[in-house]
Amino acid sequence: MQCNITIRKKDKGYQCIVSYKDGNRWRQKSKQGFETQKAAKIHAQTIIDKLKKTITATDDSLRNITLIDFFNIFKYFIYKNIIFKFTFGEKIMNSLKLKNSFLLLLTAFIWGIAFVVQDSGGDALGPFTFNCLRAFIGGIVLLPTIKILDHAGLTYMKPKTKKEKKTLIIGGISCGIALFIASNIQQLGLYFGASAGKAGFLTACYILIVPILGLFFGKKCGLNIWIGVCFSLVGLYLLCIHGSFSLTFADTLLLLCALAFSIHILVIDHFSPLVDGIRLSCIQFWTSAICTSIPMFFVDMKHSIAGIMNCLHNLTSINNWILLLYAGVLSCGVAYTLQIVGQKGLHPTVASLLMSMESVFSVLAGWIILGQTMSVREIFGCIFIFVAIVLAQIPMKKKITL
Repeated sequence: MQCNITIRKKDKGYQCIVSYKDGNRWRQKSKQGFETQKAAKIHAQTIIDKLKKTITATDDSLRNITLIDFFNIFKYFIYKNIIFKFTFGEKIMNSLKLKNSFLLLLTAFIWGIAFVVQDSGGDALGPFTFNCLRAFIGGIVLLPTIKILDHAGLTYMKPKTKKEKKTLIIGGISCGIALFIASNIQQLGLYFGASAGKAGFLTACYILIVPILGLFFGKKCGLNIWIGVCFSLVGLYLLCIHGSFSLTFADTLLLLCALAFSIHILVIDHFSPLVDGIRLSCIQFWTSAICTSIPMFFVDMKHSIAGIMNCLHNLTSINNWILLLYAGVLSCGVAYTLQIVGQKGLHPTVASLLMSMESVFSVLAGWIILGQTMSVREIFGCIFIFVAIVLAQIPMKKKITL
């Protein structure tokens, strides 16, 4: 936009005059009564900023344009702003969702294998000691990872302002408290004698709880997701439950664990788009570890020197360290970070369906690593869960109201 500013002294103050070209005509806007030249100049710049939003600059190069030239320009405009946006833009978004879905499937794979070692680790070290140490290891592993990514300039959404740092800290502590409650209730459920089948089924009930809780936060689900939830529940039942189904104290703990994991998923869904995922994961591990150290000291170690010495003695076993390193480095440090990164841009119910694949991977891990065979019933359970995940990924056409 062509314009110029004139500042002159008038009466007992200063006047600003803004001359600007509107189409082929020059126009003026003015105001007087300013005490200083600086104040008048600032107001003139404000006028220009407002004019730039309302006046379209003329381009003399288009004055003698032909009809054919206009058609070619219009065709390019349509391609760039409509066809490219809704074709390639949609493909880019779909590829991002596909990548995040793969990250959550990888998370489920790591957790599925971790299920094989979790029960053994809890029995050898104590439920709270095992969870506390694995969380500490997960937090320690992520500290150099954050430094390396910062140095390489690969950090996503690194906090810069006080508000961003405050959001990161609040999010990390919130996720850590939810993880502390969920993981320890799950470990207690196993400790009090819940079978692996019931533990897998009841914990994975978060795939039903997440969409129900999400309704209270405005997270609506499509019909395909609800059908997927039903298929996944049937699949988990066929895969994990053998014989009669009855609730014991351990089963009740695992249902509470499913509720806690549902809250954990929704908390991550809220904070993951706002902060750096790796920093959020690191803070949640340190929070969970610090919280778990309290029941570890009073329950597992029985707040005594003898209990502490017994715990240190158990840590001299190489097998126990293998279990801890897998649970800490991969299950915590890697998998929970992948969960936070992978949930960005995905509906929390879709995320919960993808992560419910951990039950399938746990059965496959037992089959391959431990030589356990799969029955026809279990194979059908895997098929039902796979169909549920495919259904959740199918895009549903939205109704357009005119």
